[in-house]
Amino acid sequence: MKTIRDHVEEMFKDVPKSKERSNMMNEIILNLEEKVDDLVFDGKEKEDAINKALIEFGPIDDIKKELIGKSKPKQKFPGIAFGFSVGGSSLIIGALALTNYYLFPQVLWFLFPTFGILWWPLARCTKWLKSRKKK
Repeated sequence: MKTIRDHVEEMFKDVPKSKERSNMMNEIILNLEEKVDDLVFDGKEKEDAINKALIEFGPIDDIKKELIGKSKPKQKFPGIAFGFSVGGSSLIIGALALTNYYLFPQVLWFLFPTFGILWWPLARCTKWLKSRKKK
């Protein structure tokens, strides 16, 4: 039934295209067509049955929120960002240590920026561990 298909496509127009979206649309269309067939079998006119089925179905806000939430891109490998932060901070701290050793060997000034640089892998580590808990 073209009317039902058009109505369902209009309801899902702001949901990004995905396999879940098309499966959900097909399921809703099938359910609405079955409802219309039941109403026609009970003696309703076809147009009235379509309108009644669409009105009784109601809004799909919860379904749309769920589908939009699933379609958001997720970081595929959050552990890689942690690895890069460890490697990058190690290189920076190493460069600071060598500079300190060659220019001012009597003062260990490179330790002070080291504490600030270590926040980068620490932040990535907490984000990585949170993503592992969600799975």
